[in-house]
Amino acid sequence: MENLKQFTLIDAIERVAASAKKSKLDERLFLDCREELEFLATSYGITTRQAVFFTVFLDRNCRYVDYDDLASYLDISNIRILSYSDEIEALARRRLLRYHHRGKDEDSFIVPAAVLRALKHNEAYQMPPNTGLDCCELFARLKVLFDDLSDETITPDELSEEVVALLDQNPQVTFAKKVRSLKVRSIDQLMLVLFCHLLVNEDDDDVRFNQIEPLYENKATYMRLRSEMSNDANPLMHLKLIEHLCADGIADNNRFHLTEQAKRDLLAELNISVATDTAADVMKPDSIGTKELFYCDKVERQVDELASLLDTERYKEVHERMKQRGFRQGFTCLFHGGPGTGKTETVYQLARRTGRQVMVVDVPQIKSKWVGESEKNIKALFDRYRALVKKFDVAPILLFNEADAIIGIRKQGAENAVDKMENTIQNIILQEMETLDGILIATTNLTENLDSAFERRFLYKICFEKPDATVRSKIWRTMIPGLSTEVSNALAEKYDFSGGQIENIARKYAVTCILHGDAKDPQSALEELCDNEKISSHATRRIGFAA
Repeated sequence: MENLKQFTLIDAIERVAASAKKSKLDERLFLDCREELEFLATSYGITTRQAVFFTVFLDRNCRYVDYDDLASYLDISNIRILSYSDEIEALARRRLLRYHHRGKDEDSFIVPAAVLRALKHNEAYQMPPNTGLDCCELFARLKVLFDDLSDETITPDELSEEVVALLDQNPQVTFAKKVRSLKVRSIDQLMLVLFCHLLVNEDDDDVRFNQIEPLYENKATYMRLRSEMSNDANPLMHLKLIEHLCADGIADNNRFHLTEQAKRDLLAELNISVATDTAADVMKPDSIGTKELFYCDKVERQVDELASLLDTERYKEVHERMKQRGFRQGFTCLFHGGPGTGKTETVYQLARRTGRQVMVVDVPQIKSKWVGESEKNIKALFDRYRALVKKFDVAPILLFNEADAIIGIRKQGAENAVDKMENTIQNIILQEMETLDGILIATTNLTENLDSAFERRFLYKICFEKPDATVRSKIWRTMIPGLSTEVSNALAEKYDFSGGQIENIARKYAVTCILHGDAKDPQSALEELCDNEKISSHATRRIGFAA
């Protein structure tokens, strides 16, 4: 017989297939093809008997091959061929065969295209390694497994076994470690993996029962799970990992998705975006530009005191002393006053000066149009803030900018869904303020609408008044370098503007100078812009009939 080194895979397969035909699988086949079979077994990591079956499937690969076809090819009885089912299933687990219509009246198989492609290059197909994966690679393997289930090439039980093995073999992946650590039934773990797979691989965050049903071979078990999920009784729902999807403001008992908590905790390695990521941006202190602000004496003293408190070392000292005395450690501040008085910019400058990040809350994003979602968004928002406080040595600032819509007077006797939702949101924020361990600053223009419960919970309250004439004059000179003191004083006396309004006029003046050159009479040019800015001084047109 030829030396093993002279074989190619195709040579060996062709010789074994020819000898196997009508061989009845007797001993003579294994003696005559001993070297070829050992060569194939070594190349593919299978037994010599499995190698015989593999060559038959390759020879018959013009169509799907079932057990009857194998029996006929080998000239053995249909009963006897069934005794070799374990050998054939081992080839399928090794991905050298693929099931067709698994679990139907009969099993049939085909050699996968990847195996044939390798063979064309005289290479033995090897399964990709299932260990040492990163999160992206792990989800790529999960996609193959769930696709196999959809194609009915593996059973639900086989899928469960392979998923568990894949997760256990990759404990370095946070997703795998967290899923396997959950104290739930194995079928619930599998369902959670399905939800994550659908989101990551299929961009599907709207899961229906027909997508869950294939996980269950036992229909009675599936019906029990369906009842659990419809009634919020499934363990994954108790753990706040899966929840009902809301449609038109109502929870749909037949549609589900991962919670924001699940996306954040389980899929952090993949940077899956969640609702509160769009509802709150985090600004780094070094991204905030320096800006000079002007206040009246009273406000300046209060802002300086707050800046001193937020100094890193002083904050830690005060925080610890408050804790020792049994007081709440959170610092809650309300900046209130008219538009353009510097409330928001003061928060940014405090953050820059004290090296703190700012988590800026987009209130309209939080107030979702879906009833029930807003409450979840608020809770998830504070969960995220707590995570940031734990993550960084310097506590960030949680900024509710223009918070009028969520800290206003609560509605008494609320009956409609929207009013109830508004009250629920406010109650959640009030509870969170009680237990806050960090820094919360809210800005508002409308303090007359402030709910008394919120007023009590703000430790610091700073009223940003419009600047007086002396301060306004300084702002004019700062915004327009080269402006004389005489002109700035005149403008400050004549126009009772906020800092924001003066900045608007300064910008328009700069544009005018760029387009038409420097004004010959700056005071007149600026007064004209001021008159245009002061819309409220214009006569208001009356609508309707005169009496």
